[in-house]
Amino acid sequence: MLNRRHLRIKVLQLLYAYYQNGSKDYSKVAKELTLSLDRMYDMYLLLLMSFEPIVRAAEYKIEDGKKKLRPTEKELNPSLKFVENPVFRQIISSRSLANVARQRKIDWLGVENQEMFKRLFNAARDSELYALYMANSASEYELDRQFAVQFFKDLIANNSQVYHFFEERSIYWMDDLDLCCSMVIKTLKALNPEEELVPMPLFKEGDDEQEFVELLLRKTIDNDAEYETLIAETSANWESDRIAKMDMVMLKMGISELLWCPSIPSKVTLNEYIEISKFYSTPKSNVFINGILDNIVLKLKSEGRFRKIGRGLLE
Repeated sequence: MLNRRHLRIKVLQLLYAYYQNGSKDYSKVAKELTLSLDRMYDMYLLLLMSFEPIVRAAEYKIEDGKKKLRPTEKELNPSLKFVENPVFRQIISSRSLANVARQRKIDWLGVENQEMFKRLFNAARDSELYALYMANSASEYELDRQFAVQFFKDLIANNSQVYHFFEERSIYWMDDLDLCCSMVIKTLKALNPEEELVPMPLFKEGDDEQEFVELLLRKTIDNDAEYETLIAETSANWESDRIAKMDMVMLKMGISELLWCPSIPSKVTLNEYIEISKFYSTPKSNVFINGILDNIVLKLKSEGRFRKIGRGLLE
């Protein structure tokens, strides 16, 4: 589920806070990392589960129409195309999703949440996407899936009320929203009409993402003094206290990755921190980080400290 850039950003955020508050408690920051990743998985599950309360809101709307004193023919015999969308039904009936949600104690229960989804469905009914789908008499699973994906993109992922819900619940979540939405879309696109929906795992079996993120955090903290000296030696025109704190953290993480991740090409490491700096530091940080890490790579090579595995990984 997770990509390495997002994992690097997670470590960057935690390390920045770690250095800012002067804490020396590694166990605490390690727990924060685990909590942050767990909360991100909860967000993915909640977004995937959001279809159920929307369908329930649609069903309540249908029932309310039938109970009117003088219902119209359309209200007495409403189209069930939306509430019976097979992709929605796969999500709602998924035992795997229900089990993991129950284990993690997450749900959309509560009057406030139900009201939010009622408002969301009412807004959806006025959309062109909804109107076109309801007017289409074709019954094909792929069309239903395409609608579910577009419905999620347009009316859930970009909904200000949903955004506000996550913003209010956790400080960890706002940087994760785009990634979690992309994982919901990937889950929908991978659905098979003959199989039960199974949520994606946080870490894929056989991948080393969990090992990577834990190592990156630990090695950066353990070797802090050594890395600071190395940065000072390769940034002759810059005194350490003049380097932006966020840049210093990224440089230290870059050194950890260069030294302790033998399967990651050095060019990939440099490019990743250059790109991350464009969003999390000053406008000129990417040029500065590129120059310093380039110098560090040359120094580490000259000292024979690289442990890269495979052809081309030293490049």
